[in-house]
Amino acid sequence: LCGDLKMQVPFPFCLLCLQVIKCKAAVLWEVNKPFSIEEVEVAPPKEYEVRIKIMATGICRSDDHVTAGALVMPFPIILGHEAAGVVESVGQGVTSVKPGDKVIPLFVPQCGECKSCLSTKGNLCSKNDLGVRTGLMSDGTTRFTCKGKAIHHFLGTSTFTEYTVVHESAVAKVDSAAPLEKVCLIGCGFSTGYGAALQTAKVEPGSTCAVFGLGGVGLSVIIGCKAAGASRIIAVDINSDKFAKAKELGATDCINPKDFNKPIHEVLIEMTGQGVDYSFEVIGRTDTMTAALACCQYNYGVSVIVGAPPAAQNITFDPMLLFTGRSWKGSVFGGWKSKDSVPKLVADYMKKKFVLDPLITHTLPLTKINEAFDLLRAGK
Repeated sequence: LCGDLKMQVPFPFCLLCLQVIKCKAAVLWEVNKPFSIEEVEVAPPKEYEVRIKIMATGICRSDDHVTAGALVMPFPIILGHEAAGVVESVGQGVTSVKPGDKVIPLFVPQCGECKSCLSTKGNLCSKNDLGVRTGLMSDGTTRFTCKGKAIHHFLGTSTFTEYTVVHESAVAKVDSAAPLEKVCLIGCGFSTGYGAALQTAKVEPGSTCAVFGLGGVGLSVIIGCKAAGASRIIAVDINSDKFAKAKELGATDCINPKDFNKPIHEVLIEMTGQGVDYSFEVIGRTDTMTAALACCQYNYGVSVIVGAPPAAQNITFDPMLLFTGRSWKGSVFGGWKSKDSVPKLVADYMKKKFVLDPLITHTLPLTKINEAFDLLRAGK
């Protein structure tokens, strides 16, 4: 009798469900320190949990915000939230996936029961770990240990490891033919940017857009604006080396704020007459958030905050910017209901409705994760 499953099962499976896996992971022991490649123990999945073998993971500016202390999380921790892998084992009660399935972990879960999940207007499931940030599973414990110490989870996913454990509400089964080293980007960066344009802003054909920040998420916003039929997409970044890729993906104009002696929102208003219809801040800086708002058309412009905001910082702005009619919106995971939408986005990729390859600049082994973050910080 298997105690975990409360049922009679073949003996080999009973052993499997009780097995602790030892594997490599990139552990962040404290803020402003490099990742340390360690051997960690990954506990078996408990009830309604799934253990995944991570095959590919992207790195995101949100991960870097934790390393620098701008996004406060408990330490020690295993970061990473943009990944794809294969189900290794499941806990009691799991029905949506089985061992061998290709899956994408979801840093925004979809429980299907809370107000946001039941509403057609929202996607931020109440089971997320973005607010309180406990770094623990739903039962208040962790599935990771290293050197006898408990290691915290990150956003319910923790993908900088060879194996991880997530709740069933935080995993989506995807096409078995999907290339995991590509579609892992649908776990965060691509979906976040693409959805910010299509789902949150609802960009219209013929509209004008401005995108602040040309990292992977900003480029994905450009892909979304182009797919929506925007007639003009203005890319804004202080790193002009990113302009060629932005134009390849659909930007019609590229401007560097360093090239002007006036505020960038004034430049954009002059370029477009009365400002853009839609703007997107995809950096995570309060000054660019207000600049993105100010560059919108004064009466009906919509500005979307996509970049994760820094901790303990507030925005001061002229309320007249909103009084005249502008809308200021936030977007988490592009507004997608994760468990429903991720398989559809993967299917769209397989049908060549959008590209992912241009978003991938480097491929490195887990042991070189610190080099990968150096490339991210260098804008490469």
